[in-house]
Amino acid sequence: MSVDLPERPDAAQQPRIGVDEWVASVETRRERYTGLVGLVHRSWDALPPAGRLGIFVVPAAFFPLVANSGNLFRYGVFTLIYALLALGLNTVVGFAGLLDLGYIAFFGFGAYGYGILASPQFDNHFQAEVAIPIMVVATALLGLLVGLTSRRLLGDYLAIVTLFFGQAFVVFVNNANSIRFPHFGHVNLTGSTNGINNIDPLNFFGYKVRSTAGYFYVALIGFALVATILHLVSESRTGRAWKALREDPLAAEVMSIPVNRLKLLAFVFGAAVAGLTGTMYAALITGAFPGDYDIGLLITIYAVVILGGAGSLAGVVLGAIVVNIVPELLRSGTNAHWLFYGAILLGIVVKLRPWQRLAAVLVGVVAFGFVVRLISDAVWERGTAESGGANAVARAIHHWVLMPSHPQTIANVAYVGLIALIMVATQLRGLWRTVVLVPILYVASFVWENRLIFEVAGATRLILLGALLVVLMNARPQGLLGTARVEIA
Repeated sequence: MSVDLPERPDAAQQPRIGVDEWVASVETRRERYTGLVGLVHRSWDALPPAGRLGIFVVPAAFFPLVANSGNLFRYGVFTLIYALLALGLNTVVGFAGLLDLGYIAFFGFGAYGYGILASPQFDNHFQAEVAIPIMVVATALLGLLVGLTSRRLLGDYLAIVTLFFGQAFVVFVNNANSIRFPHFGHVNLTGSTNGINNIDPLNFFGYKVRSTAGYFYVALIGFALVATILHLVSESRTGRAWKALREDPLAAEVMSIPVNRLKLLAFVFGAAVAGLTGTMYAALITGAFPGDYDIGLLITIYAVVILGGAGSLAGVVLGAIVVNIVPELLRSGTNAHWLFYGAILLGIVVKLRPWQRLAAVLVGVVAFGFVVRLISDAVWERGTAESGGANAVARAIHHWVLMPSHPQTIANVAYVGLIALIMVATQLRGLWRTVVLVPILYVASFVWENRLIFEVAGATRLILLGALLVVLMNARPQGLLGTARVEIA
């Protein structure tokens, strides 16, 4: 008995990414999420905006009760500072699609402005309920001025202009200690390279914030208010127009959307958030110094936005947590061990399918290490000179990975070789990529144990953060919580 099976549609008949039928099938594709992943997706989509905000704010409110002052400062306050800065940058980059490379200057302007209004620099001691609104409005006006000069620019041209503005701000605060004003003579405005010291603590209606926990709660309240405002703006006509501008400025202009006005609004909103954050930061560290507002901080905040997903408010929170907390945890060698090997194991477990392939890679890596170790024991005595460790896990790893007595040179060569192997792996497919993955994982462990582990408080943290972003951009270009962009053919 024969059964007629339906013919399988060829590629030309199947839904294609970027055309109307693929867009129309989005609900069907969402229904494919099953198990834990599907449960998380459905639960998140069902939450109201206030519930999504509460998932972060409510647990965060209890963090000061379980953390000491040092951990609260490093893991709590700075995560909120990064999240606030990323909210402002996300408005410009994620909502409106404008490449602003001078964003950190608004942050510095808010900090220096608060220092001028509330410090012995000019013997001004404004209370926070007066100084903060003044600086938020002033920073918004500065954003308007920057936007006016670049409202007709897009892409690389806008990036160049805003980068010039950011660098000009750094030069200005480093040299604004001897400006000659009419009727006032020479004025030390910014303290030059010494900055402004002894800035007053936040003083709300006579209540001074002096503790780390107090600043944490101020930053948390500020974050909740800013996130709520930006969510309302994002869901408004202005927010939808920003997203249209982001996707295609020319098409938006043809549809009579006021493109130039939207750019100015994006700069104003982003600058205002950065200025607000600058006032909190200046009061927190009781100073404003030129080195705090350089290109390194700009890269960090961009990493937060990209990692979390440009245009996603929830992604900003997740990105700030990862970018701030993971490098801080890497300051400890013990934590670094767990994070490094845990991240590698998690990555291959998530990405390698089927399970037989995953098992083959894990067995292959372990066997490869022991074979290399046996060969080294026989022909290279110095290659196994060091095999100790602070704990059982470290000792086991050191009996598997080569630990030369003088590893600096060979570890540097291995680091270059690791990069070369990764580049080769990106050009391979199928079985060959799986085969090359085995030596890649072993060489990565060798470089970690003999080179990177000794610099976890410095360069290693930045290297690992960069590697994380590279891997993420290949695996999920839209970020952790971002939405994939679809172009209609």
